[in-house]
Amino acid sequence: MSRVKVLGKSILLLILIVILALFGLMWFDYLGLIQAKKAFAPVYRLVGLIPQTSTSPSTPKDLSEVDLDNDRFAKRLEALDIRTEELDKRESDVRQQEENNTQIAQELEDRQVAQEEREKTFNNEVKKYEDRGKNIEQIVQNLSNMPPNNAVAILSAMNDQDIIDVLRREKEDAEASGGSSTGSYWLSLMDPTRAAEIQRKMANKPTSLDY
Repeated sequence: MSRVKVLGKSILLLILIVILALFGLMWFDYLGLIQAKKAFAPVYRLVGLIPQTSTSPSTPKDLSEVDLDNDRFAKRLEALDIRTEELDKRESDVRQQEENNTQIAQELEDRQVAQEEREKTFNNEVKKYEDRGKNIEQIVQNLSNMPPNNAVAILSAMNDQDIIDVLRREKEDAEASGGSSTGSYWLSLMDPTRAAEIQRKMANKPTSLDY
């Protein structure tokens, strides 16, 4: 009787070992560590499991495919690096162009400011000339309406250039009105030395009396 019990336990233990071995094989196959998918596929479908399909390369064909994939991946990385360098170069070129445009814009702005300053200076000079012309004209009219001696006294107090401008304007007004100029008479009443100097300067028609 005891021999039957021992035999039964041995059979049960053997069955248990077989079950554990099969379960271990199924688990290793599910993890992709061994290749037994075809044999255990019905069991996977029965329990609703999806075995691991990725395998490690073990044959020369598999190794060549892996190398080919690695080459493709490396080429893609290289292409990405080249593309990145091209984009960096374009960005650098665009930044350089922007700096050049900014410099050109600043130069144009500086030129515009300088031109405005020149125009302002020119307008101020024109205004000064126009104002001086009006003042000279008013002086001529005032001198023409007073006795010659009084006019000569006022002229003698002026500088040489103002006297020359007054005499020239008086002559222009006289010619425009068809009358006779009194500038020569005013000169005759002035100090002879001063009158001679005025006439010399008028004859030379200087643009400046600084000589």
